[in-house]
Amino acid sequence: MHTSLLANSAQAKARNFPVLSIGSLLDEPFTGVVYLKSSGITPDFRTLKGKRIGYVGEFGKIQIDELTSHYGMSPSDYTAVRCGMNVSKAIIEGTIDAGIGLENVQMVELEEWLAAQGRPKTDVQMLRIDELAELGCCCFCSVLYIGNEQFIAENPVNVRAFMRAVKRATDFVLEQPERAWAEYVDFKPVMGTPLNRKIFERSFAYFSRDLKNVKRDWEKVTKYGKRLGVLDGDFEPNYTNEFLAWPLDADSTDPCGDQKRMVELQKDVALAGGFQRLEISA
Repeated sequence: MHTSLLANSAQAKARNFPVLSIGSLLDEPFTGVVYLKSSGITPDFRTLKGKRIGYVGEFGKIQIDELTSHYGMSPSDYTAVRCGMNVSKAIIEGTIDAGIGLENVQMVELEEWLAAQGRPKTDVQMLRIDELAELGCCCFCSVLYIGNEQFIAENPVNVRAFMRAVKRATDFVLEQPERAWAEYVDFKPVMGTPLNRKIFERSFAYFSRDLKNVKRDWEKVTKYGKRLGVLDGDFEPNYTNEFLAWPLDADSTDPCGDQKRMVELQKDVALAGGFQRLEISA
């Protein structure tokens, strides 16, 4: 069992890795090209021309390469730099001008670094990939619980028990975030830093309450993956909700509106801290 981004899970299956998503950890965290205002980059995608752009893995580079064609550019108009999960570090050190990151992780890391330099936290900005690619959601970066297909098929009782334990833990985190954080730090003291606390606060709104794989998100990512050429035309989404033995929430009736409200909610959390969640339109 492991966790993985939705897009990576689909891409792995397309490459014949026997993986299956059995639930969701985080729903649609905002993802995009993170940069500092001092880099010369603006909300105009074309200002990435001539810049060094960091990416985590292959899928991120493919996304940027494809976007260049929509803005009168080509992949040769920027320099791709593979950074893994060290995008923030590379921006701080000046080895890249911008990089693909998450609103609840890399942006928080850069905001805290800026504050330590006496600079405004608002100097860190993001070009959201879902908006640039006109996807209507950040579903490709939803974080999933995945497992080996054979293991899952041979151990359904254990997999169902695992997901019950995850649901119980998720309920605890959502109902008592302060206590959950305290117990986590007590178990793993090295994580008890002000930065990690802020990342936890900014991640809180994205936790999936019912853990389900969202059909709409899988459909969007499948269509997007085919557009990018990383999924074949006959690809079928590799997920199931059969191990979630509780009533599942209704899908949002206004996902685009929810995304706009999430932007404002996360701005409030960035400014004041604390634990906030969005009431999803149903």
